[in-house]
Amino acid sequence: MKRWNGWGDINKHKPLSNMAYNYLTNLLGKFDITPDIEQKILLKSIPNSKISNSFLNTNPLDRLLHARGQSFPDWISFKHGRIDSFPEAVAYPETQEDIKKIIHFAKYQELSLIPYGGGTSVAGHINPNPDSRVITLNMQKMNSVLNINITNRLADIQAGANGLQIEHQLNSQGYTLGHFPQSFEYSTLGGWIATRSSGHQSYYYGRIEDLFYNGIIENLNGSIPIKGFPASAAGPDIRQFILGSEGRLGIITKANMRIRKLPEKEVFYGVLFKNWKLGENAVRTAVQQDLQVSMMRLSDSTETLVNFKLSGENKFVNIAEKYLPKLGFSSNRCMLIFGVTGKKKKVNQTIKEARSIFNTFKSSPLIKYIGKSWNKNRFLIPYIRNSLWDAGFGLDTIETSIQWDKVNFMSEELKKTISVTFEGLGERVLVFSHLSHIYKEGASIYVTYIFRRKSNPDELLIIWETVKKAVSKKIVEVGGTISHQHGIGVDHKPFVHFEKGKLGLDAISSVINTFDPNGMFNPGKLID
Repeated sequence: MKRWNGWGDINKHKPLSNMAYNYLTNLLGKFDITPDIEQKILLKSIPNSKISNSFLNTNPLDRLLHARGQSFPDWISFKHGRIDSFPEAVAYPETQEDIKKIIHFAKYQELSLIPYGGGTSVAGHINPNPDSRVITLNMQKMNSVLNINITNRLADIQAGANGLQIEHQLNSQGYTLGHFPQSFEYSTLGGWIATRSSGHQSYYYGRIEDLFYNGIIENLNGSIPIKGFPASAAGPDIRQFILGSEGRLGIITKANMRIRKLPEKEVFYGVLFKNWKLGENAVRTAVQQDLQVSMMRLSDSTETLVNFKLSGENKFVNIAEKYLPKLGFSSNRCMLIFGVTGKKKKVNQTIKEARSIFNTFKSSPLIKYIGKSWNKNRFLIPYIRNSLWDAGFGLDTIETSIQWDKVNFMSEELKKTISVTFEGLGERVLVFSHLSHIYKEGASIYVTYIFRRKSNPDELLIIWETVKKAVSKKIVEVGGTISHQHGIGVDHKPFVHFEKGKLGLDAISSVINTFDPNGMFNPGKLID
């Protein structure tokens, strides 16, 4: 069963070890923990729905569970009972015809529609506007791989299928989509397409735009096929209208996706560098020399330390802290996790090439234990948010991407901006970063910060808003994208114009108005 006011399955945990708790409290301090509001109290605050129909669910619990996603403000809303808007009803369509029926009902009742996949949005994509009457469409019953075309290496997949369901069905036939975002357990195909998602191993399998071949969206114009071809010069690619559209054009109901045979071999390793500069240069050299890895993830020295502390592997941490400095890997050490995927012979050759490149930058030997541990626990990592919250700490992330000649500067500026902002608020913060996705021309930067949460939700929200605004300003000032993989929603919307420009925003508005002249679909997201 899914947690109603936190991340993931209630039976899964990523506990905070004593080592990690002591480290954080010594660094950030302790305070009295305010208990979360009880669900039964919050349910009493939900106003009665003003609509009814046999295919709509107006149960207060369903409406509560679909009111927010997983952003930090959403957590404040759920944990403290500060939810000011709920869907009027939740629908659970099972077929294309169900969706058509709901759309036409919404039109005549002057209701808005919000598509809902796994509820994993961290940018406000699925939150009802306070001034809108909304039906939320939970797509999770449309979760099947409908057809696999072996000749074309394409699979028809319903948009409500999550990562686990997709891989289970494809793997049973010897295939994989290869899209593994951190939210893999819950996020869905439709959500990936609508937000231009990126998975852990996108360097090998591709981002979602590389995997998306064609699809169907449903709106007031009916079922609209978005055609795909091996290649086409017939003007602008209409598929690009759907990618990143965030539900504004209609409901994505299914997609034809590029698939691969399951790899013969896949391995993950950890490797240490003596400092960030050596690690960054090693990663850039590897990717620009076409090293055939499937992913590379380089942590700064603080994140490397935090990963050790949060691992719960006390024995391993003690050994590492005792012996690594003797080998020249002191407090400035940075850890790289990398994976190699594909044919067995090619994987073995790539590992040798990786070892050779990394040795050039004075790396440690490859450490299989670290890579194996990361792979085993990678989808458990988000669960640490629950444990941190329960211990009195908040955690949030910032992500962007930028060219190599600005990667280090951007990373340092973002961390400095967060630290200075917290200092100005009279609070302490632990901030660290990693390069999460690597490209020949640059990399994505993922910054995490942990801080003491306030018992007063208004104060806590002010802290988050102040930091979010400051760091977003810094991103556009340095020249990065406002979102590498999390989409726009409402949280990033104030900064889209820096990236798209007025003409670009006008063009996007024009497309939205063409597909949805009534403004029914997910209003207020992406752009105004």
